[in-house]
Amino acid sequence: MASGAAGMTVRIARSTVLVTALLVGACRAAPQTIHAGEGALRVEHGAVSSANEISSRAGVEVLRDGGNAVDAAVAVGLALAVTHPTAGNIGGGGFMVIRFPDGRATAIDFREKAPLASHPEMFLDEKGEFSADIRHRSHISVGVPGTVAGFALAHERYGSLEWARLVEPAVELARDGFKVMPELARSMSGVLDNLERYPASLAAFSKNGTPYDGGEVWRQPDLARTLERIMQQGQDGFYRGETARLLVEEMERGGGLITLEDLERYEAVERETVRGMYRGYEIISMPPPSSGGTALVEMLNVLEGFDLAALGHNTAPYLHHLAETMRLAFRDRARHLADADFVDVPIADLTSEQYAAELRSMIDPQHAGVSSPADAEHALVDESEETTHYSVVDASGLAVSVTYTLEQGYGSKITVPGAGFLLNNQMGDFNAGPGITDTTGLIGTEPNLARPEQRMLSSMSPSIVTRDGQLVAVIGSPGGRTIINTVLQVFLNLVDFGMSPVDAITAPRMHHQWLPNRIDLEEGFEDEALVAALNAMGHSVRVRGSQGTAHSIFIEPGTGWLIAVPDPRGGDAAAAGY
Repeated sequence: MASGAAGMTVRIARSTVLVTALLVGACRAAPQTIHAGEGALRVEHGAVSSANEISSRAGVEVLRDGGNAVDAAVAVGLALAVTHPTAGNIGGGGFMVIRFPDGRATAIDFREKAPLASHPEMFLDEKGEFSADIRHRSHISVGVPGTVAGFALAHERYGSLEWARLVEPAVELARDGFKVMPELARSMSGVLDNLERYPASLAAFSKNGTPYDGGEVWRQPDLARTLERIMQQGQDGFYRGETARLLVEEMERGGGLITLEDLERYEAVERETVRGMYRGYEIISMPPPSSGGTALVEMLNVLEGFDLAALGHNTAPYLHHLAETMRLAFRDRARHLADADFVDVPIADLTSEQYAAELRSMIDPQHAGVSSPADAEHALVDESEETTHYSVVDASGLAVSVTYTLEQGYGSKITVPGAGFLLNNQMGDFNAGPGITDTTGLIGTEPNLARPEQRMLSSMSPSIVTRDGQLVAVIGSPGGRTIINTVLQVFLNLVDFGMSPVDAITAPRMHHQWLPNRIDLEEGFEDEALVAALNAMGHSVRVRGSQGTAHSIFIEPGTGWLIAVPDPRGGDAAAAGY
């Protein structure tokens, strides 16, 4: 059934869902679950790895009820919109990569769009100067949400169960409540000061200003009613009618740009994936407006010319070669990547073997390269690390990799009164304004300026790995610009160093993004001699906190069983399967 059809009214009655769940639960064991830091879950039929147990189990129950991985991905994403408000959402957007058992693959682009009233100078104040408050912390920072349309499109084309069955778990979680998990309690407590300016947000995420404690039941009745409209009407329950009216009223109160026309015009898009080969493995990832797939393939093409295993994992020579490759790829990201519906993005050139050879020749094996200050014109837009990723594989081998976000943690911090969901501040991923460039990294290059209905550039990199036509892994991560490099290193850990799934996920990570010209080492690199060796090569080195949470699924060679790994960097993360 097409979930996005106008006026859709079919739903599964709540009593039917609950009675069926009780009957089925009495006849079969609960799905297996493993939490962050406990290692890996090994199951035969289907698995989900996500930011929390509640959402992973919601997806597994869909699989056990006969749904496929796309169905489960929709259910997980909607459940996360209730249980993981720092990034899970119906008021944001993201990307989905799907790989079918026969080897076909496709991508669903549900990145937010700029409202029709957007223009390149929209982040400038009355003096014509750039304002971070306008770009990141105002109603103007809100892009037209894409999540509901993206899930509806994926379900309409590739789902198998009724739409209502996929939305019902999220409705029940919002209406009946759930016990607040430890990391969620910490997160909501930490954000309360930033929510005080928005009464609807403070009401939704606290008890009259008092934070929820772990183990307390949290109910979200306004969000439940919004999800019920989505369940009953498909995407029209979000982009038209009561929910749309409430959203636009909040825009008008706060001086935002989104109108009813913006909502009615929004469409998710199916796109061709970006693919690359590396030592016999294929990586399938997201095309623009994500920069992830293009950058990953470009870097892998360069690195294939080096014997990384001989350099040694996370040695100074290895990290040097990674850093130099990352530096060059991120330079290209800044210069060329944007929404391909508006800008001619030279994907074929950037991912060609010939270009990789040219870049490889620019890497000195002993000395760090220079990122010229003159290149600051092409420096990178700040991109929040508060995103979430989840992976799904079903019994047929259908695999889904999803990364989506509100941009910063809790997005704009604006909750739509009466609708109960947070709005994104994704417009901040557009460039600051035409011709604006300074040493802080503000830029004004043409490709990624705000224009009506353009989708802003992203680093989200949901990816799927295969070899000889067989599924190998489903990977991805949050982390802003570090996303691309996190996915790269998980892949290299698996392929070049033969690591187990758990080791591939838990190994310390590094990051380089061209500007600033610096290597960031994750906590876990504690060897002073390593830092000294990198410094001797000319690198500036900084030790940072954790990098990414790559909740992934691997396929066990020989048996075909699923190995689901929730990244231990995610406190509430869990994998579930059966």
